[in-house]
Amino acid sequence: MGCFQSKTTHLASPDLDPPLPEEAKPDLPANDQPDSQENHDQDQLVPPFREFSLAELRGATNGFSSDLIVSESGEKAPNVVYRGKLKSNNNNSHRLVAVKRFSRLSWPDPNQFLTEASGVGKVRHNRLVNLIGCCAEGDERLLVAEYMPNDTLSKHLFHWEKQPLPWEMRVRVAYYIAQVLDHCNAQNRKIYHDLNAYRVLFDEDGDPRLSSFGLMKNSRDGKSYSTNLAYTPPEFLRTGRVIPESVVYSYGTVLLDLLSGKHIPPSHALDLIRGKNLLLLMDSSLEGQYANEDGTALVELASKCLQYESKDRPDIKFLLTAVAPLQKQKEVASHVLMGLSKTPAALPTMLSPLGKACARMDLTAVHEILLKTGYKDEEGAENELSFQEWTQQVQDMLNTKKFGDIAFRDKDFKNAIEYYTKLVSMMSVPSGTIFVRRALSYLMIGQEEHALRDAMQAQVCLPEWPTAFYMQALALSKLGMESDAQDMLNDGASFEAKKQNSWRI
Repeated sequence: MGCFQSKTTHLASPDLDPPLPEEAKPDLPANDQPDSQENHDQDQLVPPFREFSLAELRGATNGFSSDLIVSESGEKAPNVVYRGKLKSNNNNSHRLVAVKRFSRLSWPDPNQFLTEASGVGKVRHNRLVNLIGCCAEGDERLLVAEYMPNDTLSKHLFHWEKQPLPWEMRVRVAYYIAQVLDHCNAQNRKIYHDLNAYRVLFDEDGDPRLSSFGLMKNSRDGKSYSTNLAYTPPEFLRTGRVIPESVVYSYGTVLLDLLSGKHIPPSHALDLIRGKNLLLLMDSSLEGQYANEDGTALVELASKCLQYESKDRPDIKFLLTAVAPLQKQKEVASHVLMGLSKTPAALPTMLSPLGKACARMDLTAVHEILLKTGYKDEEGAENELSFQEWTQQVQDMLNTKKFGDIAFRDKDFKNAIEYYTKLVSMMSVPSGTIFVRRALSYLMIGQEEHALRDAMQAQVCLPEWPTAFYMQALALSKLGMESDAQDMLNDGASFEAKKQNSWRI
């Protein structure tokens, strides 16, 4: 069949990322709504907590593939986090999830693990990465949570690529995390284990959320702090126990991260604060972004949280009242503050009806258009086949094609795939139309990766065929790869324009 180069050759792999279904997204404005209403909305949008089978989670993570281990998770083997895909009930869409895999030693008693996970699963909040399931089979202990596509606070503070996190976004992180800690307190979840910059993640809207994994206690030894000892609450070092005031101390270390943009040990930070050396503490990239009194207020709050004696630290309610007045741009969406792209790029102006149907992922309309188009874009190949009809081999091939086309017309997509697959193996000259029809059939049964490969094969057959590019765009969109899908739409539109110009000449 020969080789070709495509913008999507590196994409046809089993770990392609589909988008979260629209119903999974909290549709909340940037400014704060009443907390009770937000949580009611969240209950409606997040699937109920349930127990998953090991087979489901193994399939969702491609057998716990190391390629799907989420970077920047702050975890070390065997307690690692995987990106996974769970099929929805209608098999035409997926939910992207984070799957945390514990060692059996962390939770020897499966019933205790299930009980603890179920308790955490009842806590719902729009500032929390909500837990949606768990699994305890054999030696496996797994948690399933919402997937956050925009990295961790650690990545945006310490390893940023495009821009440092702006001051207003840092204040928003501080406030949102205080909100969810307050909610957890109200739900009698007063302990959060090992609060740090890895535990804060950003959702598809760019809003910061606190990982629900930190609400799970370690049943084996109670050791909840595995990070640098310099950041560990003093009482944990003394007694090995975590108390509600330990959470406030850890919150103070996150404030230090937000203020400085680097890891500063609390003892060193307190020395700087006592010496009034605030400029040495503050991230230099924030210069000019905040009022001096606002910076001072956040520094003083961090100082209060980091007091050695737990009784000298403020409570969670105090954190809320201290940070709330520092927010000055509540009406600006988080993704705007962070410079994240959320609005899809404008569609190219020259799109055929097929291109438009692919852009809006309307599979029914695509099916109707492909039926009407038939094989007219390959009329030369069709005539060649008709000339050779006298051979039995070609007659068998034409019959296979006929049965495949009937199944495709009748929306019997599984049989269409079977006949078209047989036909591909019989044909000496592959047909782009066959690959496109089989691609749509795969999409109709929820096999987006196979659809993408077929659409790419159609481009091999007809390198400048707009339909091949449009079908690649459709498959990429279904897989959540919007940027690559937009490129394919643009390429298809370019060849569409080129074809129309040649007709005019």
